[in-house]
Amino acid sequence: MTNLQSGSGRKQRQKPQTIIDPSNLDEFVSELSDQEAIELFYDWHTWGRANQQVPVEEDWWTIWMILAGRGWGKTRCGAEFVRWHVERGLAGRVALIAEDAGDARDVMVEGESGILAISHPSCRPNFVPSKRRLEWPNGAIATIYSDADPEALRGPQHDLFWCDELAKYKNPDSVWSNLMFGLRLGQKPRGCVTTTPKPIPIIRKLVDDPRTLVTTGTTHENFANLAPTFRDEIISEYEGTRLGRQELYAELIDPEDYGIVKREWFRLWSADKPFPEFIYILQSYDPAYTDKTINDPTACSVWGVFRPSDDKPMSVMLIDCWEEFMIYPDLKRKMIDEYDSVYGDPGKKVDQVLIEEKASGLSLIQDLQRSGIPVRGYNPGRADKTQRLALIANIIERGRVYVPESTLKRGQPRDWAEKLISQICSFPESERDDLIDTTSQALRLLRDMSLITVDLPRDNDDLYVDDTQPRRINPYAI
Repeated sequence: MTNLQSGSGRKQRQKPQTIIDPSNLDEFVSELSDQEAIELFYDWHTWGRANQQVPVEEDWWTIWMILAGRGWGKTRCGAEFVRWHVERGLAGRVALIAEDAGDARDVMVEGESGILAISHPSCRPNFVPSKRRLEWPNGAIATIYSDADPEALRGPQHDLFWCDELAKYKNPDSVWSNLMFGLRLGQKPRGCVTTTPKPIPIIRKLVDDPRTLVTTGTTHENFANLAPTFRDEIISEYEGTRLGRQELYAELIDPEDYGIVKREWFRLWSADKPFPEFIYILQSYDPAYTDKTINDPTACSVWGVFRPSDDKPMSVMLIDCWEEFMIYPDLKRKMIDEYDSVYGDPGKKVDQVLIEEKASGLSLIQDLQRSGIPVRGYNPGRADKTQRLALIANIIERGRVYVPESTLKRGQPRDWAEKLISQICSFPESERDDLIDTTSQALRLLRDMSLITVDLPRDNDDLYVDDTQPRRINPYAI
């Protein structure tokens, strides 16, 4: 269950009462002593909004995740989160993580809302750039890490962390896994994530995590502290747009809403019907880049060409798909075993194996050809993944691609097929795209072989105009 806390949410906390009348603030401050003015200036409970306060009244959470629009005050909240725990002796080893070391220094540490700027003079930390760390008078230490070097988080231990703009990271999963393994000091280690939301897997995973307290907010909540030009120009330009929904209103937009391929385009093959008789079977592979690759799996999808009924055109069905992390020798053996598979009713063997021509794929093509397997390479040329998917999107849109229906969840594809559909429909925001590559190259080959025909050629036998045909007149020539 996702726990939300926002300006209008059901988890909103009440702001502590103060004796300050906002309409008479200048007069009130003028009557304070210098020391009282300093205390007031650094009192976040006075200045922060209710949903910006550290959620101390809630004890069940491990991650405080702030998903908010630009200018909402995320950085200040993250800095106050660190300050609150350090000043109370609840944290001694803190991790500060940003997209790069420059962002950590310029925003999280030395920024206008960074830790140095918001810390009370009596307990302001000392920044030691050469050691990438902040040192507080009470002995607490905060160390800077970055997305550029996730392995630097392997080994160090922490009892608190602040992770800024996680949705921007290029290696979010590696950063997060290493960070969590090191969050093992103290009785109640915790962390704060401040980010403008993007529908990447790690963000969706954290939102759904029962240990995460999610605070949401929009840019409009902080209008009083933003420059008039920002309100007039940025807001007016992006209000009502997809980018505005994400960057201003902090909506976690479903990536399938704006995907190239729509989920409803895929057709379900009823679970009550046996597999049809296939006339052509194609296995399509996207091998990992090298045999030392650990971040990318090898992906395979199997496609069968068939005619759904006498009055319907030739179509293609997803028969199988999988992803697996494998080194070269194991992958070669598995591909040989997969080639011997039989599909459909009556059973049919594989007609062709298709492998993308890159790195280990080149060696696989040569080795499989020596084994007598009918294999051919696929070279996408200069087309990127988006272009390749767009080239075959009309095949899916025309209802020519079938997937087997689940026997347990009627109206839904089988679990193994769901993985491929999710990747395709979420692209370019999908977590992985390996199965997308196997699909685009397979459907393109089947179309080029005329096994699937989507756009039939027009009948142009009569190339001459006769008196029975209406003549078109150019209206601009009159």
